[in-house]
Amino acid sequence: MSEAKKYNAPVTNPESAPFWEAAKAGKFMIKRCTTCGEAHYFPRAICPFCFSDKTVWEESSGEATVYTYSLMRKSPTGPYAIAYVTLKEGPSLQTNIVDCDLETVKIGQKVKVVWKPTDGAPLPFFTPA
Repeated sequence: MSEAKKYNAPVTNPESAPFWEAAKAGKFMIKRCTTCGEAHYFPRAICPFCFSDKTVWEESSGEATVYTYSLMRKSPTGPYAIAYVTLKEGPSLQTNIVDCDLETVKIGQKVKVVWKPTDGAPLPFFTPA
């Protein structure tokens, strides 16, 4: 039986601390600008669209669609899939697709967030919905 993969704890800072605290409760948070209305990820204080500092935390559904992906078959830690997924709320993010047969991953596939434990806050990954 193979041992569960270990992940390093995320490095936090005051700006990202609310994200990681929510992650401990299983909530995937994004930021939304109250000036232009755009949602963004990775959450940060300044809107990357209009540069306003009027942003608020919002819980994401954690539902997404695979935009593109790449299978890394030759790796010292074993094969893995890296992907860009687009959240139901709009933002796209880079992630890993986990807990599935990697040969079945497809562009346009529906995925959902899953949390992997660390010595600190859990890390978000995505798995087929």
